[in-house]
Order: sequence, then structure tokens, then C-alpha cells
Amino acid sequence: MKNKKELLLIVFFILLQTIIYIFVGSHKAYLHIDEAYSFGLTNYDKIDIESNQDFFNTWHSKEYYEDYLAVQEKDKGNYIPVYENQKNDVHPPLYYLLLRMCMEFTNGHVSIWPGIILNIILYAFITVFMYFILKKLFHDTNSLNMKALVLAFMSSIILASLSNVINIRMYALSTLNILITTFLHIKLLENEKIHVKLLIMIGASVLLGILTHYYYLFYIAILYVVFLIKYLKEKQVKSLLYYSLTMIIAGILSLIIFPYSISHMFFGYRGQGVMSNLTNIHEIIPSMFSQIYTLNYYSFNGLLPVILLIIAILLVINKIRKKYFLKLTMKEKQILKILCIPTIFFFVITSIVSPWKVLRYIVPVCGLLFVLAIYCIYVLLKNGFTEKIANICVAILLCIILVAPIPLHLKPELLYNDRKEIVQHINGELNLPTMYVFNSQTGGFLDDIFIFSKINDSFIAKDMDCTSSTIQTIFENKDISKGILVFINDGQNNDTIIDTVKSSLHFTNCDHLQKLSCCQVYHIY
Repeated sequence: MKNKKELLLIVFFILLQTIIYIFVGSHKAYLHIDEAYSFGLTNYDKIDIESNQDFFNTWHSKEYYEDYLAVQEKDKGNYIPVYENQKNDVHPPLYYLLLRMCMEFTNGHVSIWPGIILNIILYAFITVFMYFILKKLFHDTNSLNMKALVLAFMSSIILASLSNVINIRMYALSTLNILITTFLHIKLLENEKIHVKLLIMIGASVLLGILTHYYYLFYIAILYVVFLIKYLKEKQVKSLLYYSLTMIIAGILSLIIFPYSISHMFFGYRGQGVMSNLTNIHEIIPSMFSQIYTLNYYSFNGLLPVILLIIAILLVINKIRKKYFLKLTMKEKQILKILCIPTIFFFVITSIVSPWKVLRYIVPVCGLLFVLAIYCIYVLLKNGFTEKIANICVAILLCIILVAPIPLHLKPELLYNDRKEIVQHINGELNLPTMYVFNSQTGGFLDDIFIFSKINDSFIAKDMDCTSSTIQTIFENKDISKGILVFINDGQNNDTIIDTVKSSLHFTNCDHLQKLSCCQVYHIY
């Protein structure tokens, strides 16, 4: 950054996006099961709390669950679970190490903020690197810094990015890995000679990317192919050798640090799932359309069809006026190639291989896809008309995307606003003795462990034979004068269980409170 004005603008936009992130994060009311795993895997002495011998059919206080979700004073400085749990799970350990560092400040209490604050910090760097990349694209335009910065900021406050910030998983870090790798490869493209310092930075970025998420390999693999073809075409054998050696060293170092990657990718259930999805020809097209719909919803507020229509119309206008979109310098074309090919490939391949067709798997490239679409419109407008018209039209389009989402009820993923009320009630007047009627055929307790970290007294009854004597024994010596809470896992006869509880404990009323991920919640009194 060459001047104070540029630095101040960057600081201003990062502060603005941080305020937005804090506001959105303050509305997060619950944890997804994978977010619960994020906390547990960084901290606990095993992957799953349910594997404890004393987990089922015993009364527990909220501290029992806090021990899984939060770092206790006795465990501070113990980073062994970060490595051991990932070894036995399906992900590499870097994100969990960073999350654990943030969790050290929570004083043993469950909080969403260590994960959200970590993502807010990561997104400050994401915006900066997106800005650096966009400066390369806008390098020959007037006010390039402001254009690049505004578009970088916009890419960080689209719905996909807001969801990424509040999702306490490794996807924000993976987004940053991809942007850093992309920017460094643009720098490599600009240098006619290979510089050792740049290769070291590229190698470090690749190493960190592999240690964050295995899907990063899809991105770096196709990026490597792009440079392989470039060096072969230009007969830069020496450059290709040094570049390839950098990639090999990064890969070897990742295996030295975390050798379990091999078993995860080739022998684990997730790795086998990837191969199965790749060979399931009948599901490829539906998977693609499903994730395109997701991209449209979270990155373009439902306006992707309009944007594609605008691009098509501008292409026709440019062709009629004999002013073509690809009227770019060789360097601009190469930068676009570096951006477009890996980004589109990553989107396509992750859409196909992902176990579920949801935002988090494609979110590392949602920002890039957003800025590429806007940049495409900008270039077509500038080539077909004037730069002033291009500036005005793109500014209007960005305002429409920002303030007029379609449909109007769009919300960041994983806010769980619908569960705020029940959490507040259980934190207050409904903090009653609680029984979770657990069905091992359904499972999913971790979907709701967050709420149990708020309940003072709870009992997880596994595959319970629901009789009067069983219910009376469970609640013996418990103060049930204000009633009890009953969570009933899916796949059971709720009415029968409720009737048995009411008759056994001499209750007359039952209020259905809410349907959670894998259970129904009732207040019986």
C-alpha cells in the first residue's frame, strides 16, 4: 500500500464490515452439529461426548456439556486434543488449532464468540487479499483503488460471506487460503524470472491450504495445471522445475506434519464418499443445479439469472458494435485465466463430490464468483460504451444486489433465529429437570448439545422402556414442582411417551415448545 489515503480507506471498510459481522453474529442463537464438533474436537479428550461410559442414563449438570464445548481452566495450554481428535476424524488440524487458541479466553463457559471473532479476523485479511487481486484487474482504469476496494468490500458482505463468518467451521480459513494462493500466483505470473522468496510464500500458502481442508487440493491442482501448460508453452523448463518442486515440497511437508491425510482421503468414509459421488453419473447434473441455486441465493440475492441475462445482452451489443469482451491485454487475459479456471473447477467439482448440497462446500469461491460476474459486466460496459457509463451501471447493480434481495426474507445460514426464544426460556423460567428420550436409531444429540449446556439438570435416557416405574425412578428426588422438560428424539411414539410421563408424575398439562433438529421439546407440568 503506497499511501496513507489507501490505508485509511482499507481500515474504514474493514471496520465497517466488522460492525456488520458483529451485528449479524449477535443474532446467532444456536449451534449446528458440525459447529458443536468444532468446539469439541479442539478441546475434548475424544471426538464424541456420547462415547463416554457415563453419558447415557445418568443425571448431568450443564458443566458436563460445557466441558465438551469450552476449554476449562484445568485444560488450558493442552493442545493434544487438537491433533489427536483430527487424526481420528476426517479433517486436517490447522483450523482447530486457531480456534483452540481463541477458546482459551472463554473461562470455561460456552460461547459462540471465539469462533465468530476468529472468522471476523480472517475476513479482514480476505477483504485485503480480494482487494489486491481486484487491483490487478482494474489496473488501467480511473480510481482503480476505490473500485477494487468497494467490490472487495461488497464480496465480503454478500449473504454467502455473512454465513461464512457466523459458521464456526474451517471454511473462512479455506477462503483466505484460496485468495492468498491466487494472489501469489498472479505475482508469479507478473515476474518473468522465478524468485525464491515468492516460491517460498507460495509453498507456505499451499501447505496451510492443505492443512485446512482437503477440498483446497481441487483448487491448487487445477491452478498447477494452468501454470504447467503456461511454462511448457513458453518453454520455461527451469521455471517449471522450480515451481513443481515447490508444490512437491509443500505436499511432503503437509504429510510430515499430518500423515493421517492419506488415510482420510483414500480410506476414510469421506474420501470414499468423494469417489462414489464422482462416479455417480446420474447425480452430477442435479448436484450442479442444486449448488447453482445455492450460489444464486447466497451470492446474488436471487439475481444471478438477471446478471447472466445482462452479460448475454452486452455480449450481443459488443459483437454488433465490433467491440469484443476479450479486447484485453495479454496480462489481463492471463490473470482472468488464473482466476476463472480454478474457481469454476472448484465450484463444479465440490458441487459433485460434496456429501450434502449446501453452501459451506462452495463458499470458499463464492466471493470470487461474485466479483468475476461483476467485473465481466464492467468490462463489457466499458468496451461497448464508456468507462463513466460502466461505473454508473455497476454502481446501480451493486446497490440493487445490496438493498433489494429477492426474496426479501433472505437470512444468513446458521443464525437459528427460530431457536432464540426457547434458549432464552431455558436460561430462565424453564430451566427445569430435563429428560431426553434418546433413540439410538435416529441419534443426533450433538445437534442440540448447545441447549443442554444451559440446563442445570438433565438425563439422557437411551432406548428407554417407557414405563411408569422407569419414569418415577428417573425423577426420584428431583424437584419437579414446576414441571419438567422432555426432549423426544425422532422415530418414537411421542403421544404414548407424553401420556406415560404425565400419568407417572401426576401432571395434567403438556405444552409443545418447539421442533429442533432431531427431536421435539415439551414442557410437561
